[in-house]
Amino acid sequence: MAQTDPKTMMQGMGGGLLSFPVTHFDADGRFVEDAYRAHCAWMLSHDLTGLFAAGGTGEFFSLTPAEVAQVVAAAVETAAGKVPVISGCGYGTEIAVGIARDAERAGADGLLLLPPYLVGSKQEGLAAHIERVCRATGLAVIVYNRDNAVVDDETLARLCERNPNLVGYKDGVGDIELMTRIHARMGDRLTYIGGLPTAETFAVPYLTLGVTTYSSAIFNFLPEWALAFYAAVRSHDQATVLAELKAFVLPYIALRNRGNGYAVSIVKAGMRIVGRDAGPVRSPLTDLSAAETEELRTLIESAHARAVA
Repeated sequence: MAQTDPKTMMQGMGGGLLSFPVTHFDADGRFVEDAYRAHCAWMLSHDLTGLFAAGGTGEFFSLTPAEVAQVVAAAVETAAGKVPVISGCGYGTEIAVGIARDAERAGADGLLLLPPYLVGSKQEGLAAHIERVCRATGLAVIVYNRDNAVVDDETLARLCERNPNLVGYKDGVGDIELMTRIHARMGDRLTYIGGLPTAETFAVPYLTLGVTTYSSAIFNFLPEWALAFYAAVRSHDQATVLAELKAFVLPYIALRNRGNGYAVSIVKAGMRIVGRDAGPVRSPLTDLSAAETEELRTLIESAHARAVA
């Protein structure tokens, strides 16, 4: 897309819903680029403010660095400047730096920096990891607070002082006190993204903390519903939000929680149900059972009918 400074770009993304496409595989687990491009184009035919390629929903954890670059390049070419494209980035520091540079060469506009692989570390170590990635590229960087990579407000503030391209904060922890401290301290220096599993559940309370957008995996198979729900959140339509939480989101979460690793598997099952098959998940993830898929079908058909009514 047309080049703009990272902070301005992120502020624009914060005004709408974000799309995190799955990554398409064939029966042997190989990336199917044509199908992936077609899916990105379909998502982009709806109202989005950002496309996150090879993110968590895109099974970043199962992709090689070379595959991440391939997926990101396909998304960039498909987006054709309509919205910013953000690349997944992560693993150890040296691998993350390489992925960041590859993403920049592929034409990405930013990076979603996922937690380092496996290890825990002190705040100093996390700060060094994040800063190395920020300084390796001119791209916008979004730090993803979750699992073994939770930076506190003081660490984040120091990083922002030294790294002007650190412009986004995605919360996957759900610590309200920490989120409050970060928002109070950083204000509009950062754009805040909801990143808890099935972010729709937390969208209303997080809006009061400056989290104006979130990553909707549901968008992959129910874009009309996802956009209508986001509109209800932003307009403070509590009645609609609560009704859809009860009718779709909470039953969806209950089904997702039946199997470890189902956060991605349930999205790919939803895509098969609506006729947009993205293939299986890669191991060690497993797909939903036939019975679970039928339960999901009932939820999706009902939600779709309400969304387009």
